[in-house]
Amino acid sequence: MQSTHDKNNIYFKDFYKENIGPKVDSLYLPIKRILDILFSLMLIILTFPIVMVTVVAVKCESHGPIFYKQVRVGLMGRKIVITKFRSMYMDAEKNGAQWAQKNDPRVTRVGKIIRKARIDELPQLLNVLKGEMSLIGPRPERPMFTEKFSHEFPGFEQRLRIKPGLSGYAQIHGGYDINPGQKAKLDCYYINHVNFKMDAQIFISTIKIIVSGKGAR
Repeated sequence: MQSTHDKNNIYFKDFYKENIGPKVDSLYLPIKRILDILFSLMLIILTFPIVMVTVVAVKCESHGPIFYKQVRVGLMGRKIVITKFRSMYMDAEKNGAQWAQKNDPRVTRVGKIIRKARIDELPQLLNVLKGEMSLIGPRPERPMFTEKFSHEFPGFEQRLRIKPGLSGYAQIHGGYDINPGQKAKLDCYYINHVNFKMDAQIFISTIKIIVSGKGAR
């Protein structure tokens, strides 16, 4: 007898096989992968002191694990597990999964700081090294939201034609205030025009946003 998890995996494979377009094929992608490895290693080394301080801060403020693991949907519908620093209280999703809101009361005091500076995302550099993610690409969504948005906004699943990223075109040009359909359009524009110059511009813009704290939730 198949478990619910197994059935969900089969559903996602069948759904994306029938609806998603071909995986992005570009001469730039092998170069992009090399850059991902080099820059993620550099960032891991540079941010190590910040990571250590965050570990202590998260542990001291509230009970529960330091890290928070979550299933997301990656390249061509493959499920991946990402790791983030826990920024919410332990019972944050007792009423079910939901998107983060502005001034979300579920977020801890330390969580507000690390979210504003995007420090909570740093553990995902390991996903980049493993090849499950890229530094730049569409942000990966949770399976239930990916399924929901793919039905509500036809074409949303086309974001999966390329590896998800720590930051992306939609995050820079749309932020949190756009709806999933608008996000998909921006991400698909990136997918159709992916190149080094675009990645470099997104990377620089991301650094500026991190420094300013703009758009964090």
